[in-house]
Amino acid sequence: MTAPVLVIDFGSQVTQLIARRVREAGVYCEIVPFNKAQEELNRGTPQAIILSGGPASVTESDTPRAPQEVFQLGVPVLGICYGEMTMSTQLGGKVESGHAREFGRADIHIEKKSPLLAGLGDANGNEPVWMSHGDKITAIPRGFEVIATSESSPYAVIGDETRHFYGVQFHPEVAHTPRGATILKNFVTGIAGVKPEWNMHAFRQREIEKIRAQVGKGKVICGLSGGVDSSVAAVLIHEAIGDQITCIFVDTGLMRAGEADEVVSLFKGHYNIPLIHAEAADLFLGRLEGVSDPEQKRKIIGSTFIDVFDREAAKIGGAEFLAQGTLYPDVIESVSATGGPSVTIKSHHNVGGLPERMKLKLVEPLRELFKDEVRALGRELGLPETFVGRHPFPGPGLAIRVPGEITREKLEILRKADTVYLDEIRKAGLYDKIWQAFAVLLPVRTVGVMGDGRTYDYVLALRAVTSSDGMTADYYPFEHSFLARVSTRIVNEVRGVNRVVYDITSKPPGTIEWE
Repeated sequence: MTAPVLVIDFGSQVTQLIARRVREAGVYCEIVPFNKAQEELNRGTPQAIILSGGPASVTESDTPRAPQEVFQLGVPVLGICYGEMTMSTQLGGKVESGHAREFGRADIHIEKKSPLLAGLGDANGNEPVWMSHGDKITAIPRGFEVIATSESSPYAVIGDETRHFYGVQFHPEVAHTPRGATILKNFVTGIAGVKPEWNMHAFRQREIEKIRAQVGKGKVICGLSGGVDSSVAAVLIHEAIGDQITCIFVDTGLMRAGEADEVVSLFKGHYNIPLIHAEAADLFLGRLEGVSDPEQKRKIIGSTFIDVFDREAAKIGGAEFLAQGTLYPDVIESVSATGGPSVTIKSHHNVGGLPERMKLKLVEPLRELFKDEVRALGRELGLPETFVGRHPFPGPGLAIRVPGEITREKLEILRKADTVYLDEIRKAGLYDKIWQAFAVLLPVRTVGVMGDGRTYDYVLALRAVTSSDGMTADYYPFEHSFLARVSTRIVNEVRGVNRVVYDITSKPPGTIEWE
C-alpha cells in the first residue's frame, strides 16, 4: 500500500527530517530515492508528494529529475530547494547558476496570502527561514505566482494554487526554520487534506498482528545491544508471541557503568522474557588489545559480536526468525540512490550485520520508525522512562570514546568519570533537556600538581548537545558554576584524570561529532 505522503529524495542530507516533520503532524509518509520513484508510483497514488532538496544543480546535464507523472497525477506537490528547482525546470520555468548564493539564516517577505503559509509572518509579513542554495530561479512556470521573496531570491516561495503545486527555496524541515513544521503541516493536512491518523497506539496494535501473522508458531531470536531500539523491538515481539522469542544479550564489556545489569534486570525480572546473557568482555578486550585505529576497532567489535551471537544462537536450536531493531533511517540508507554522507559514516555508529549463513528470516517491527518514534512506542509499551529516555549510545560502545588503544584501566576511568558527569546533569535537572552527554578519555596526559605531589594523568573531554532531530546539534551552554563543580568532582573522585575540558563544537548537518 502506498503511503499517504511520498517524499522523493534527491540526496539532501536532511531529507529524513521532512518525513519526521510530516509524521509529527500525525501523517504517515515514506521516502523513496528519485530513481525508484516511478516504481513506487506504479504501486499506487499518494495523496501528496514532496520533492526534497539535493546537492546537484538542475543547470547541469544528467542531474536528477522527478518522474513527469508526479505533475500529472492531480495531487498536491511541494518542492523544497532542489525540489523547487527541478519542478520549475520540468514545468517550463528557468533556473540559472552563477547568481548570488544564499546559505544560512534569512528572512522571507510574504507577498501574497496562501494556505501554504497560513499562520506565518510577523506584522510586516516577514518570516525567518534557513536557506541553502547556489542556483536561482529566473522565470517561474506558467500558472505559478510569487508568494514570498527574500533579499537574494525573488521566488523564495511560489505556487500554482489551482493545481496545488508549491515550491520553497529554503528548508522548512530543519530546526533553523523556526516554523517550518507549520508549513509542512499546512501542506499535508490543509492543502492535501490527509487525516492525521498516525500514532503509536495504532502502530502497536497493527504491528502485533503483523508479527503474529509472519511468525505463526515459529521461534524467534533477538540480538540485544542494551540500547533502546533492540529493547523496544524485543518487548513488542514478546507481547505478540510470548515465549516464542529468546533474546541474546552480548555483553561486550564496553557499556556504561551498570547498564549490563539493567538490561538483565529489565528483561528477566520485569518482563520475564527468555534471555541469554553472554558475558564476553574478556574476548572483546583480548581482540582489541594493542589496536589504535578507530575503524579497525569497530570492525573487530563487529566481527566479535557476530561470533558470540552465532555461538549462542546455535545453542537454542530450531529458530526460524531473527529479530532486529532496524529503524527507518537504516532502510532509507540501504536503498539510497545517492550514496550520501550518512552511508559513508554508517560504520561510525554500528557494529555490523549478522552473517547470511544463519539463514534466518528477518522480523523488523521498527523499520517504519524514526528514533523519537521508537521512544514513543517504548512508552506505549510501558518501558521505564529511565530506559526509554536514555541518551543515545553508539553500537561500538565506549570503544569510540577511548581514542587510541583500549585497556581495562582506561575503560574504568571513563566509566567513573561518565557516571559523575551524568549524575551532576541529573542533579541539575538537565538530563531531559540534553539530547546526548558523554565523556571522552583523550589520548593525552598532562603534568599536574595535586596537594604536595605531581601527577601525570589523562585529560578528559566532556560533550553535551541539544538536538530536536539527532542530525543537527548545538552544544549545551552549561553555566560556569556547573562545569566547575563537575570538573572538581571528576578530578577528586576519579584516579587517572587531572584535567577536564568542555567541547563547545556545534554539529551542522552532516558533520561527524565526537562519537
